[in-house]
Amino acid sequence: MLKLAANLSFLYQELAFLDRFEAAAKDGFKGVEYLFPYGWSGPELFNLLNDNGLKQVLFNTSAGDWNAGERGLACLPGREQEFQDSITLALEYAATLQCPQIHIMAGLRDQTIAHSAQLEIYHQNLAFAAIECAKSNVIALIEPINAKDIPGFFLENVAMAASTLEVVGRSNLKIQFDVYHIQRTDGDICQQYLANADNIGHLQIANPPHRSEPSNGEINYPYIFEFLESEGYSGWIGCEYKPSTTASQTLGWAKEFLTC
Repeated sequence: MLKLAANLSFLYQELAFLDRFEAAAKDGFKGVEYLFPYGWSGPELFNLLNDNGLKQVLFNTSAGDWNAGERGLACLPGREQEFQDSITLALEYAATLQCPQIHIMAGLRDQTIAHSAQLEIYHQNLAFAAIECAKSNVIALIEPINAKDIPGFFLENVAMAASTLEVVGRSNLKIQFDVYHIQRTDGDICQQYLANADNIGHLQIANPPHRSEPSNGEINYPYIFEFLESEGYSGWIGCEYKPSTTASQTLGWAKEFLTC
C-alpha cells in the first residue's frame, strides 16, 4: 500500500497553516510535508504532529530570500557560510520533528560565473550537507525542478541529479523524484524511475498542465500507482499539488490509500 503525505504548503489553503495538520489527519493522511518550518518553533510543530497522529516526512532547507526570488543556497557563490548555517538549522528542526529527510534546495543559475565553477560549489556544498546529515541519520534529498515553473533552477533534470550523486559519492544523498517536474522536464516517467530507483529517496505528485490533483490532468496516475507498487516503492509520496477545489474535495483518487 502506497503511503501518502499531505503537503501543507499546497493543500488546505482555505485554512491557517497550523490548522492544516488537523484537516490532513481528518482526511486520513498519516504523514505531512511542507516547504519550510522556520516560521514556527520546532516544539510547537511537533505537538501538532503528535496531537493529530502524524509523521513529519519532509521539509526544505532555507531557500534564501524567497520574496526576492531566491530558490535555494546550495549552488550560490559566496554564500557557503549561509548555506552551512541553513543545514545546521534544518537538522535542529529535523531532530525536534523526528523527520528522517530534508530537501536541499539548489538555487538558481548564476550567469556571472562558468557553469562548471558553479557546479563545483554545488557539489562541495552537498558533500558538506550529506556528511552533516549522516551524523544525525538524516537523508539529504536533491530535486530536479522544471524550468517552466522555476526558470533558471540549477538542478534542471534527473540526469544531472544522478550525475551529482555519483560525483558527491555519499550514500545518504538521494533524489527527490517529483513526477510533475519529471513529466514537464523529461517525460518517460516510468523509465526515468527505473533508471534511478536505487537513488530515489522520496516521491511527490501533481498533474500537469495546472499542477492539480492526480485525477485532473495529462498523467495516467492509476497506471503510475500500479507501477510503483509493482516496483516495491515503500517510501512516502508527497501530495504537492494545487487543488482545483478544496483539498478534501479532490481526494477521491486517494481513498484507497488513506485511512479515515
